[in-house]
This record gives sequence, structure tokens and C-alpha cells, in this order.
Amino acid sequence: MENDKAIDALNSLITINNDRIEGYETASEISEEEELQIMFTQFISTSEKCKQELIREVNTMGGEKAEGTKASGKFFRTWMDVKAALTGKDRKAVLNSCENGEDKAQDAYQDVLENEMEHLTTDQKNMVVAQKSLLKADHDHVKALRDALIDA
Repeated sequence: MENDKAIDALNSLITINNDRIEGYETASEISEEEELQIMFTQFISTSEKCKQELIREVNTMGGEKAEGTKASGKFFRTWMDVKAALTGKDRKAVLNSCENGEDKAQDAYQDVLENEMEHLTTDQKNMVVAQKSLLKADHDHVKALRDALIDA
């Protein structure tokens, strides 16, 4: 099928959004800080929006959406770091770990933009760029909160 490479690329982004959703749901359940819970909920919402757009596109191309997460590797370890930091109530460590997770999401989107562009339609490319920008705003929010702790 000529759409296979595009479907695979978009499914990799569905998976990274599944990772974010699962990670921030766990973080939200553990965190006792209302400000962080609100932020985590907003980040979940961002990934749900991105995921639904990606699923619609995969379905339109006749593909099957990716299920689950990349529960192995660097992304999983990042969420375990978030969980440990929350358990220890170390806000700076939580924000550092969240930023690390956001870096991984940015890397996944950048990988698609650098290596899969020839397989995507113009609309798909625009969607990926727009989603990367949304996730970058989340990344920058985490970074600003973390940097505020350093400057305090």
C-alpha cells in the first residue's frame, strides 16, 4: 500500500501522544500540587487533540491506528523519573523530568519532519508542524516554571 510509510509515521506520533497522556495522567494522580495538576490536565488535552487528528488521518488513508505506548526505552524512564520526583515532592525534579519527556516528544515530531516528509501530503505536513508547535508551547511552559525555581 502506498500509504504505509505515511501511516507508520503518523502512528509513531499517535504513540508518542499516548505516552504523554499516560504519563501526565499518572503524574496528575500522584501530584498534590493543584498548579501541577492543572498543567498536567492541559497537557493531556493537548495530546488528546493531536491524537484525534492523527487517528482521523490514519483512518482516512485506510490504516489502523496505533494502540498503546512505547512503554520501553527512554520515554518510559522519563515518566518513572516524574513519578519518583512527585513521590518525593521535589518540584524542580518533577519539572526537569517533564521537560525531558517534552524533549522526547519534540524529537519524535522532528524525526517525522526530517525523515518522513516525502511520504506525507501537504495537509499532513501542515498538521504535524502545527502539532509540534502546540507541544513546543507545553515544553516551554514546563521550562519556564522550572527556570523560575532556579531564579528564585
